[in-house]
Amino acid sequence: MNKKKKELIAYCGLYCGDCFGYKGKIADLARDIRKELRQEKFDIIVKGIPFKAFKNYKECYEVLGALVRLRCKNTCRGGGGNPFCKIRKCCQKKNIDGCWECKEFETCKKLDFLKANHGNAHIKNLRKLTKKSIQDFLKGKKYWYSV
Repeated sequence: MNKKKKELIAYCGLYCGDCFGYKGKIADLARDIRKELRQEKFDIIVKGIPFKAFKNYKECYEVLGALVRLRCKNTCRGGGGNPFCKIRKCCQKKNIDGCWECKEFETCKKLDFLKANHGNAHIKNLRKLTKKSIQDFLKGKKYWYSV
């Protein structure tokens, strides 16, 4: 089994290899757009363009900056993501590889905050991980967002 791929499985069952923050493409594109806008002095140019939407240019530029900051250089297991993650701390305290090794994951409230961004993808992944080997999980379909 590829140890590096195994390290991409977060404690909660999500797969960091599918995460836009870990892949970095969105962060790179946002960084490049910001750079191009600065070089063109677009903040000045936009004042002379009569499109209603350009009134929000400053906010748009700030959103691009926020997208750059969403880059995650480390996986969950490598200390990436939320440094105060209750899921990671719980798994480490229980000395388990992930929630799939815990009989309580189906009803665990620590996983609830993931629903806003992932639906029930983490639960689907955790169920797969309990039924299959990690190697089979890595070969198969993994969920990032699911309802």
